[in-house]
Parts: sequence; C-alpha cells; structure tokens
Amino acid sequence: MTPSTPLTIVHHPELGRFETIVDGLRCEADYHLSQGVMHLTHTGVPPALEGRGIAAQLVTAALSWARAQGLRVNPVCSYVAVYIRRHAEWQDLLPTTP
Repeated sequence: MTPSTPLTIVHHPELGRFETIVDGLRCEADYHLSQGVMHLTHTGVPPALEGRGIAAQLVTAALSWARAQGLRVNPVCSYVAVYIRRHAEWQDLLPTTP
C-alpha cells in the first residue's frame, strides 16, 4: 500500500467510528454527535502503519460524511485539528464563534 492507494473505509454509526483494516490491523477515526456537531475525538493508526496516509483518508471520509449530513465539526483530536488547519477545503465545517 502506498499513500495514494484508496482504502475501503467503513462507517459504523452505531459505534461512532470510521474504520479500515490494513495488513490485518484496525485503523479508526472516532466521533460522537451532539446538537448538530460531529466531535471527532480520536484518530488511531497502529505504529507499524504510520506514514501511509491512512489517518488522512479516515479523516477525509469522516469530514465528507459530516458535510453530507449538514453537520459542523469540532476537531477534539489534535490530528484532526491540524488536518483541517492544513486543508482549507474543510474549514467551513468548523463551528462559527460569535
């Protein structure tokens, strides 16, 4: 697998998770919903799989779903916060502050 290889990402809304299995290892992006906001709380990729762009694909899947659902996104996870800061196309999902 290279960083450009698309993954099969599965959404488990009952668990609040987007996940994929790579080389037999589970990678995930966890969230919970509250009042129209998707709180992305954790992104996990086993150390053996780091650096392959897996977390980015998981976060992209989660953000795409949030956009399709008309949700705002609260990046609780530090990885997600940095990802959104580096990718302007997702910044409109952040909650507006008064």
